[in-house]
Amino acid sequence: MTSVEHVSCVRRSGFSQSFANVPFASCFIYSPRASGLVADASRRICKRVKRSDPLWIPGYAGFVFRESLRDRKLAALFTSATLIPVPGSAPCNGDSWPSLQLAVALSQVGFQLRLWVGLRRQVAVRKSATAPNAERPTVQQHYESFFVRPPARPIRKILLIDDVITKGRTLLGAAARLQMDLPPAEICAFALIRTLGFVERMDHLTDICHGFVRWAGGDARREP
Repeated sequence: MTSVEHVSCVRRSGFSQSFANVPFASCFIYSPRASGLVADASRRICKRVKRSDPLWIPGYAGFVFRESLRDRKLAALFTSATLIPVPGSAPCNGDSWPSLQLAVALSQVGFQLRLWVGLRRQVAVRKSATAPNAERPTVQQHYESFFVRPPARPIRKILLIDDVITKGRTLLGAAARLQMDLPPAEICAFALIRTLGFVERMDHLTDICHGFVRWAGGDARREP
């Protein structure tokens, strides 16, 4: 059984009531609203990653690799995986979107993994960071916006790479799309930064997390 466990059908015409559980890990935490020096630092890290900052991205990738030497579950997540960056909100043929730069950096540190950019946006979706909660793209909208290019050789294990995970709608939509097009593959995810909920202050910037993004009640639910 793959790590994306469907318990309902996916119609050939597209995503329809596709239930899935996608395992994920993250290393940094970020709060858009908390006060204090640590929270301010978390927002700076997030901005650097969103800007694909060439001075900082390799360092963050190196941190992830060093943590994997101490965390067996993190090491297992990357073992024998093909890294697939999650596209940004708009179709892009260049090399500037953040998750791609992160995936490149991760592939070049000690992991030494294959990188494949076969998951793409065919239509734009609204940026979640700038949209009110009620207007952020749904899992289904993300799913319908993606397309998958046929890989040159089989992919047995997919590790989706994203810069920031909030609810997990993008990751869940991407996983469902890949599961439809590459059904034999095991699918899991890594996001460098995990957004915290409504917290007043932060005590630290790093927190190695292992959890799931689940399809629940018609939406994505991140645990934890």
